[in-house]
Amino acid sequence: MSIPIDPVAAGGVTPLSPLSFEQTAAAPAAAGTSGGQSFAGSLAAAVENLQQLQATSNGLAVQAVTGDLDDIHKATLASTRAGVTLDLMVAVRDRGVAAFNDVMRMQA
Repeated sequence: MSIPIDPVAAGGVTPLSPLSFEQTAAAPAAAGTSGGQSFAGSLAAAVENLQQLQATSNGLAVQAVTGDLDDIHKATLASTRAGVTLDLMVAVRDRGVAAFNDVMRMQA
């Protein structure tokens, strides 16, 4: 007989906000645009989101180094979030290049 484990309530933890391309993906589909335009828009929004995350991370890192930041966790989370997003963008780029190379090999 097992006793169910109650979930631990995390105090002060806010849920992650949805990524920018998740918010904009529904709008172009409703407007009747083609798939290529919505993908390009999603990709551009993801790059803008990455730039914003990196700028936030850099600003918090400067504040942490100068001693102006009270909570070092904010800088650590921002840095990790920017790093994971950059890794995702690199993986998407690598997949796109691999797909392009596969198409070019099929034509030869």
